[in-house]
Amino acid sequence: MMRVLYQAARADFLERVRRYSFLLTMLFAVGLAYGAYSGGITLQLDNYRGVYNSAWTGCMMTLVSTVFITLAGFYIVKNTIQRDEQTRVGLVLATTPMSRSLYVLSKAASNFAVMTLMVAVLTVGAVVLQLARAERAIDLAPLCAPFAWVALPAVAVTAAIAILFETLPVLRGGAGNVIYFFAWAFYIGFSGVNGLDDFTGLGFLSQRMTGALKSIDPAYRGGFSLQVGPTVNATKTFLWNGVDWTVWVVLGRLKWMAIAIAIAWLSALFFHRFDPARERRQRSPEPRKPDQAPVPAMAPVAIELTPLPRPSGGGQFPRLVAAELRLMLKGRAWWWYVVAIGLLAAGLAVPNAQARQIIAGFAWLWPILIWSQMGARESRYAAERLVFSCAHALDRQLPAVWLAGVAVALVSGGAAGIRSVIAADWYGFAGWLAGALFIPSLALALGVWSGSSKPFEALYTLLWYVGPMSHAPGLDFLTTPGYALPAAILLMAAYLGRRRKLGYA
Repeated sequence: MMRVLYQAARADFLERVRRYSFLLTMLFAVGLAYGAYSGGITLQLDNYRGVYNSAWTGCMMTLVSTVFITLAGFYIVKNTIQRDEQTRVGLVLATTPMSRSLYVLSKAASNFAVMTLMVAVLTVGAVVLQLARAERAIDLAPLCAPFAWVALPAVAVTAAIAILFETLPVLRGGAGNVIYFFAWAFYIGFSGVNGLDDFTGLGFLSQRMTGALKSIDPAYRGGFSLQVGPTVNATKTFLWNGVDWTVWVVLGRLKWMAIAIAIAWLSALFFHRFDPARERRQRSPEPRKPDQAPVPAMAPVAIELTPLPRPSGGGQFPRLVAAELRLMLKGRAWWWYVVAIGLLAAGLAVPNAQARQIIAGFAWLWPILIWSQMGARESRYAAERLVFSCAHALDRQLPAVWLAGVAVALVSGGAAGIRSVIAADWYGFAGWLAGALFIPSLALALGVWSGSSKPFEALYTLLWYVGPMSHAPGLDFLTTPGYALPAAILLMAAYLGRRRKLGYA
């Protein structure tokens, strides 16, 4: 059994590392390491920062790896079972004696191996950072210990959760991608504030760092932030000697490895084992009755096809846009439209400006699963050769998809635009219009180049959270007219990506 588990995990891992997406994964890890090296990602406790010795550098880079990889790594590895479905490899595996538990454990092990390589890159980055800062001599034991006892259990739990999401009916699709982001944000915030021994290690390390600082400076009242950007008012330094890795502390961290195995094993209960009975079966034609006379064979007749006149393109394009819009909205339940109409009505009726801002943000989050299919629907349903072989697939079908997405944005977020017109706030109206153009442009560009809806679902949710909802400077695409330029650039990127794919269709 262990040999089968190893070989299955190894085969899946080798298949991943031979993809361009794995190269992007490693570049992401290198980017995180460079961000910490250049001061783009920093850790501070109120107005303190630690002296860059091996213990502080190792813990800071460990927190960078756990916080960011548990978020981005989830979206990177959450496709392994879906890939076996799309490539029909799962049907082959279903005929083997491999059990469901063994299969999901092998996939979780493959996810763990991919994210462990990201952790390894950040470990090397921690060594480089320690050598570059040179505030203390390098000591590999306290530098690498947090990666072993904090980062690896964190990525193990993330790998198992990704498998669990892929096996649950509601969470395996785009809804699960959005739900995971909010669950992750709530979990990180709750554990960081309360200092819990969470699987990411944020609460575990923050509690020990703040405790050590309070013993040095009793006036310290708390404050712990891992942030993107340089330290702010960190005028003081303190010496952090690291965690005392006793047997009980190490066992407390290793319990998360056991929890990860348990989560992966739980996934086997929901795994369908590629059962074709789940799929909707097509009706087969009724068999001919035994007493029915056979149909006599007819002599072949030469058939000539009458050439059809070429229609003018002007009247067909609006119908194409309407057809793309119907495809986007197909399958939406009645309650989806009720919520969308409710958000639109609330945005028009609520008098408070701050409340309207929140409603407008949620109004442009609600259609995320509609936008995410833009540019990726052909790849998902293996219809690329059919669609790309049609006439004007580049200069008509692609703009039709984009205009359908813009229509969804204009209608779903229309309350903010109407309010701006009524108040004669033309700057706000320009910002709203730029946002309505930016969102479908982002979705179309990511969908065309990735062939998947997942990059947009992950990136847009993050951008929505730090932009319109948290009002990060320059990222609020709901009120910034300057987003019209990124929208145009993304639209051009989508055009070039589709043109590239048409060359290989």
